[in-house]
Amino acid sequence: MNKATFQLLAQYNLWATQGLVKHLKKMPDDDFHQDVGLFFKTISGTLNHLLLGEHYLWYPRFKEEVSPRIALDHTIHTEKYVLLNELEQKSQNWIDFVATIPESMLNGNLTYQRASGQTLTLPYAATLLHVFNHGTHHRGQVTAAMTVLGYACPELDLVYMLAEKNQA
Repeated sequence: MNKATFQLLAQYNLWATQGLVKHLKKMPDDDFHQDVGLFFKTISGTLNHLLLGEHYLWYPRFKEEVSPRIALDHTIHTEKYVLLNELEQKSQNWIDFVATIPESMLNGNLTYQRASGQTLTLPYAATLLHVFNHGTHHRGQVTAAMTVLGYACPELDLVYMLAEKNQA
């Protein structure tokens, strides 16, 4: 994996988050907070987990080399628009961060502490890949829940972003 791959993944992460947020802003609060059987129960719970994981746990681990101790089900925001806006705004941080990573760092390791206090050392590139894969996983859960609730979903496959950028 090279730096260009991670730059593409960071761009995709922002693009997919923006597309999802655009659709979710139209959803009534009751449906946004309804238990639809997801691991984190609701769309809001799943997005809180995504915000927490991507931006409150992993970003500080990579950018600041600190390991915050926050439970994975901690609620950051209960108000829909605040949650959606922060999720969208913070996604830009990954683009900025990946631009600063020396290519050589991708061949190294990342050492951090889990919330339990356990120290882990993992391959840097594969762990960064996990961050973007994790976002894709949870956006997929949210779009499945939207479909069950009867809402239209954005096309979030990477090829749609590539086609859109190719047409621009």
